[in-house]
Order: sequence, then C-alpha cells, then structure tokens
Amino acid sequence: MVFTVVVNKEDNWYVAKCVENSVALQGKTIEEAIANLKEALELYYEGEEIQKPQMPPLITTIEVAVLNVF
Repeated sequence: MVFTVVVNKEDNWYVAKCVENSVALQGKTIEEAIANLKEALELYYEGEEIQKPQMPPLITTIEVAVLNVF
C-alpha cells in the first residue's frame, strides 16, 4: 500500500505524518522520521485488510495574504 506523507521540521526534529490516517512520528533526520513512520504504519495495519481509498488525497498549495496589524 502506498501512503501520502508530509514531513515538517519542528525545532530539532523532523515530523513525518501520514495524510490518510494522521499517524505521525519524528526523527533527527528526514530519513529517520520516514523510517519510523513506516514501522509505525506496519504495526498500525498489522493483521488488518487495508481498504484502498476511492480517490487519492488531493495535494495542492494556496497563497494567503497576511495583513500585519500593529
């Protein structure tokens, strides 16, 4: 099964989060965070039949104007 993963840097850690189920793990490197998430997902779905979503997640970006109010 293929999952969509978002990786963000938070302080000294990288946090990898699965879009489809919100499982998240961290690591000192991007590779470590993803490896930790992979292991967690394998345990999360152990013994379960994974249902493939009807439509994969739509990933996009938007630009938002932020007004500075002082």
